[in-house]
Amino acid sequence: MSHPHHAHEPHTHDPGHGHAHSPTAAASEPHHEPSADQAEILDLDAEVLASHIASLTEWLPLAATPRHIVDLGSGTGAGTFALLDRFPEAHVTAVDSSAPHLLRLREKACAAGLDRRVRTVRADLDAAGWPELGDPDLVWASASLHHLADPDRALRQVRELLAPDGMFALIELSGFPRFMPAGDEAALEERAHAASERFHADHVPHRGADWGPKLTAAGFTIAGERTLNVRIEAPGNPAVARYALSGLTRLRTTVAEALPSEDLKALDSLIAPENLTPRRDLTVRTTRRIWAARP
Repeated sequence: MSHPHHAHEPHTHDPGHGHAHSPTAAASEPHHEPSADQAEILDLDAEVLASHIASLTEWLPLAATPRHIVDLGSGTGAGTFALLDRFPEAHVTAVDSSAPHLLRLREKACAAGLDRRVRTVRADLDAAGWPELGDPDLVWASASLHHLADPDRALRQVRELLAPDGMFALIELSGFPRFMPAGDEAALEERAHAASERFHADHVPHRGADWGPKLTAAGFTIAGERTLNVRIEAPGNPAVARYALSGLTRLRTTVAEALPSEDLKALDSLIAPENLTPRRDLTVRTTRRIWAARP
């Protein structure tokens, strides 16, 4: 549910992921409206990682081409548009808790001439009852379920939602993106991430969970599992520096009270736009895991 979505999630309730979560990118916490920069980082996540998201849609061990897809925690649409591209005969129901994220997704769909293939539904996936989402033959949840208070219940609801021969694709982050080359800057980045991990351990306890046993306990059979190691060099992608700036700025907000003053001062210098944006030595490094499961 804008739970970004998709990459790193350094915002105060949890970022990435898709809340933006994503660079996190991914999703917004239930009952918290996301800010414009959360939507920006979700869009950057989609732009920078487009080929990797596409490879996940290609990998899915599907028995038949899906016609109705539900994207749970769609954010601003990284997964939605990848799925529309991969399955040109399908339509997607994009579900998110954030009205601004869904509006942005709808605007992008209209601009691309895809509005007739997209339905948006605002919903809190932590609610006991979900809105009517039809009878999908593919449900996609990228970097969203770990934001939920009771993801095990959500897994059971997905199983009930799916068509009998359908598939559930669950994508999660094994780690937030790193950007800095080796040396003092990379060490500083790691200290900031360590502080962020301590913060999120209390606020997002399901992040980093092993979803395989959870899926089995919810009544699914695992059809496939894959780990995707992502490495994208800045010279080949002009959005990398903007992605790093957005993600590290959000990270700085999360760890402001946890890092020593000298580290905060160094981090402020590192992420000053005039210092970071022109750099060509940055690299996006992250890992994503995907589980494909059948009811």
